Amino acid sequence: MALVALSQMSCAQNEMNTKAMNDNITFTSETKNPNSNSDTATFGMGCFWCSEAIFQQIKGVTSITSGFSGGTVKNPSYREVCMGTTGHAEVVQVTYNPAEVSYDELLKAFWLAHDPTTLNRQGADEGTQYRSVIFYHSNYQKDLAEKYKKELDSSGAFNNPIVTEISPYTSFYKAEDYHQDYYNQNSSAPYCQIVIAPKLEKFKKVFDKGMLRQN
Repeated sequence: MALVALSQMSCAQNEMNTKAMNDNITFTSETKNPNSNSDTATFGMGCFWCSEAIFQQIKGVTSITSGFSGGTVKNPSYREVCMGTTGHAEVVQVTYNPAEVSYDELLKAFWLAHDPTTLNRQGADEGTQYRSVIFYHSNYQKDLAEKYKKELDSSGAFNNPIVTEISPYTSFYKAEDYHQDYYNQNSSAPYCQIVIAPKLEKFKKVFDKGMLRQN
């Protein structure tokens, strides 16, 4: 019941955030790069099972790997990261085609799909490993992330200040195989039904329809 309640609260809050975001902030697709066929983005937005399922919906995303980034321990296990002592966050490494989807649009998906105002927590998942974070791979990504964070804060899109960390990408460690493509492989599991499925349904309703894959 606790998971259901938290999921419903999160969805209600997200509806308010989405309206404010769409009313005040324009995310552009003009920065698509037709001269490149591959780029990488790294996002942490709570449980990587949820993050992976969200980005799998977007056209132009060619692969997604769940893993860990931002910490000091090399080759950490999931168990170690869950202890909260490695400094790593659960993240998804998103490979995408810039000719089909811009980094701006990926950032919009990032802001829409989680609550960036809760420090080290998303729903029932709590700890530094669940922090909201963007690991940028270039100054271009850094500038865009900081720009939208500032604009979203000043627009009042969220009731509280955004606490999303924006840090340089240094390393990425792939999580164990059973974490990969988790939702598609375990869609009937309670966590998938109670937490991930409602997030996906909400995301599909608010994200640009033309940017979503047709299942």
